[in-house]
Amino acid sequence: MRFFFVLFLFPVFLKAQPHNSTLIAASQQLLLAAKTGEPVDSLVQFFSDVPFHQLQKELSTDVKAKAFWLNIYNAYTQVLLQQNPDAYKNRNRFFKSRQIIIAGEKLSLDFIEHRIIRCSEWKLGLVYVKILFPSNLEKQLRLARKDYRIHFALNCGAKSCPPIAFYDDAKLEEQLNLAEKAFIKNDAVYDAKKGIVEASKIFSWFRGDFGGKKGIRQLLIKYKMIPADKKVKLKFKAYDWTLMLKAF
Repeated sequence: MRFFFVLFLFPVFLKAQPHNSTLIAASQQLLLAAKTGEPVDSLVQFFSDVPFHQLQKELSTDVKAKAFWLNIYNAYTQVLLQQNPDAYKNRNRFFKSRQIIIAGEKLSLDFIEHRIIRCSEWKLGLVYVKILFPSNLEKQLRLARKDYRIHFALNCGAKSCPPIAFYDDAKLEEQLNLAEKAFIKNDAVYDAKKGIVEASKIFSWFRGDFGGKKGIRQLLIKYKMIPADKKVKLKFKAYDWTLMLKAF
């Protein structure tokens, strides 16, 4: 199903100059450079130098912010691991390390995912647990509302991660719905004889985001992976953390 994501590639961004583009276009450009192996230094510098007020102004809605930060997370994961694949041997340190500079602020991949995109939620979302004392920075940058579909869009470099797409604010709803459908239909495995469905470990880690097991089952029913009129036992697959870059 990965061919669906090709629909959202925009070659024009390879030619665009960062200072003449929106931040979202520049984030797509960085992701494209990571995909094609083009130099990324000028783009990395661009994001480091962009004024903070411009960041806030251009990412003034959840739709724009979501598209931007999804691209940034996926792009920097690719860039950093292409530069140093051995960093993945200590994933905890890799995701926590503040090695990404956006508008002069040092951010980690964990900060982008859980403080900004997931609206100041704890890393493991078994239940809804807000961070009690969020920093001023995350208050300024975080989305207003959490969207469970981001778990079908974020790629942390592992083999079990969803494939990477180029997210655009004008098409974000369509893209996230497509990402949801493609991931669930490709990943879930239903054994009718045993009455068991195996789904991604992502559902287990962030079950609070999905509305618990009931919400997960509803998604599986929605895409006809399990029957609505039968009791099905839900199990979660082991996550394959094998490093797999450029999973576009």
